[in-house]
Amino acid sequence: MLDIRHLSHNYGSHWALKDCSFTLEKGGFLFLSGPSGAGKTTLLRLLHGALPLQRGQAQVAGFDLARLRSHDLPALRRHVSVVFQDFRILPARTAFANIALPLEVRGLDARASGRRVRAVARALGLEHRLDTPAGELSGGEQQRVAVARAIVVNPQVLLADEPTGNLDPDLSLRLMDVFMQFNAYGTTVVLATHNPELIRRNPAARLIHLDDGMITHANWPGARLSCRADACDLLEGP
Repeated sequence: MLDIRHLSHNYGSHWALKDCSFTLEKGGFLFLSGPSGAGKTTLLRLLHGALPLQRGQAQVAGFDLARLRSHDLPALRRHVSVVFQDFRILPARTAFANIALPLEVRGLDARASGRRVRAVARALGLEHRLDTPAGELSGGEQQRVAVARAIVVNPQVLLADEPTGNLDPDLSLRLMDVFMQFNAYGTTVVLATHNPELIRRNPAARLIHLDDGMITHANWPGARLSCRADACDLLEGP
């Protein structure tokens, strides 16, 4: 489902990712850990097609990101959903309308769309807030709306960037249960987090630790530690 080889990305003179390689099977669950600025968000943005590939290769849900063009992005994003750190919800529209938006884009009829939205809202404790404008929701509720919008389409791959960052511990665990449930039905999940408790509670999940753009630890042989010599070559190369 994910095949990443020697992926590197820079912003000017700063290398945000350095020689990252890993594979993740269909239905896998991967935690990305590491300090702020380690490269987690850059990696997720690359996997979603929000950043162009500069060096390396990446296959995501059957798409070769090195060959991806702007007109291919809608097709990629039919299969790959993302939960952003900044939510990106529409504040004037209701929670229901925000969650239903990707279903509308896909042309799903209103009755089927409503059933899906209400089912996901119940799982995330939002069933009593569906008629509320999203701008009037708390930060934690807005975060759950963003998660609901990402999972309501049953994506092949779900990318989540600190999805529990605005939630209390109980809601964080409830949200993780939702992610695990979708994963159990075959969705491949890549979740970036600063929360070590979430990782400890899911010891069977794959884990990559990023530091200064490099993979410095992984708990399965599908990931390769970044070669510091290669990273130096990148920094010194043209």
